[in-house]
Amino acid sequence: MDQTTEENRLDLRGVLCPMNFVHTKLKLEEMAEGQTLEVILDDGEAMRNVPRNVKADGHHILSVHKLPDNSYKLLIRRGTD
Repeated sequence: MDQTTEENRLDLRGVLCPMNFVHTKLKLEEMAEGQTLEVILDDGEAMRNVPRNVKADGHHILSVHKLPDNSYKLLIRRGTD
């Protein structure tokens, strides 16, 4: 599995829906199949909507970790087109 690089990280804390999903979707579209993207999201609406929409687009949530500030770090593997 490839390592998550600095350019494959998005800190979307404070970004409102649906823009947090739009940023995530656009970043995933730039990446090659199988690459991983780390996304940091606020709790609440972002955590309800972004993972669901990412999976609906054919990508895979590899892990979800709650951070000390009550935000979440998701590791997403880009799926196929």
